[in-house]
Amino acid sequence: MAVRTTWKIAHSCGHEVTHNLSDRPADRRAGFARWLEGRDCTDCWKAARDLDTKSKEAWIAAKRAEEQQVAAEWAEQFDMPPLDGPEKALAWGERSRHQLVTAAYSALVSDGTWDEADWAVLEDKIRTVDRAGWWIDQRDAEGSDLPELLDAATSDDTGTENPFR
Repeated sequence: MAVRTTWKIAHSCGHEVTHNLSDRPADRRAGFARWLEGRDCTDCWKAARDLDTKSKEAWIAAKRAEEQQVAAEWAEQFDMPPLDGPEKALAWGERSRHQLVTAAYSALVSDGTWDEADWAVLEDKIRTVDRAGWWIDQRDAEGSDLPELLDAATSDDTGTENPFR
């Protein structure tokens, strides 16, 4: 006699659904059926997930706004120039620049061997790169890599303004 392949599951949401478990090994079907009984049915799970997506999107929007505020305050405090690029990329570029530069300061000065004079030279170089897309492209870089990345920046990435203000 063959192990059954279809199971009528009474889900925790109250719905009864017949599941075809033939794609599972025969010795794992009963355990999976018990596991399914403790879960909502697919339709209820998707509905709950969609509701949760809205709260997740709201949380992400609030987090981005907070990060944007911190990045804007930082840019003003350290006299960073505004970035150039498409409107959609400006905020992301500002956040990316802030995160990379603060990570570089931590890696090179706070935890590293650089002094403030070395950092001031690098900071002047940072001000020359004003293309938002460049900063977005570097968002996953290590802070300690920033000097080399800035050396690799091309004239397309730098503005034409006097970097020494």
